[in-house]
Order: sequence, then C-alpha cells, then structure tokens
Amino acid sequence: MSHEAEHPHILPTSVYVAVWTGLIALTGVTVGAHYVDMRHLAIPAIMVVATVKATLVLLYFMHIRFEKPLFPLMIMVTLITYAIFVVLTFSDYLYR
Repeated sequence: MSHEAEHPHILPTSVYVAVWTGLIALTGVTVGAHYVDMRHLAIPAIMVVATVKATLVLLYFMHIRFEKPLFPLMIMVTLITYAIFVVLTFSDYLYR
C-alpha cells in the first residue's frame, strides 16, 4: 500500500491573525449594516459579506487553498447550486 506523503501547510501565525482580524471586521460590517438604512440593498449586502467570510474560513482555516483542484471545484459547484436556489427563492418572494 503506497500512501502519498502529506506535506503540512504551515502558515505563519500572522496570516491566521490577519484572517481572524478580517473576519472580526466583517462581522462589524454586518452588525453595522443593521443600523444603516439601505432599503432593499440590506439583504444582498449582508449576503455578500457572509460569502466573503465563508470564503476566508474555507480557504485558510479549512485549508482548501492547499488542496488538489478537485476539492475547490466540488465546493464551487455546491456554491453555484446554492446560489441558484437562493436566487430562485428571492425571486419567488419578490413576486408574491
């Protein structure tokens, strides 16, 4: 049985601190968006912020950035499918 040698992806602590700081800042943006009157742009803006936060977590904390190309491809297919369902749900909601 041959196993591929796994090379650990060691990143400097400063990268994790920077990503964590970005996540905290984006959480602040999400909370701050509650206090700003953006009318119909509030939900799309918060969804964009949530997408950026999820991308940061996937890339750095779950190490998808260092995986073989098949894993990011599977994640992209899943996210595109999710986006289609979200768009269909909101379009149904808008025309009721």
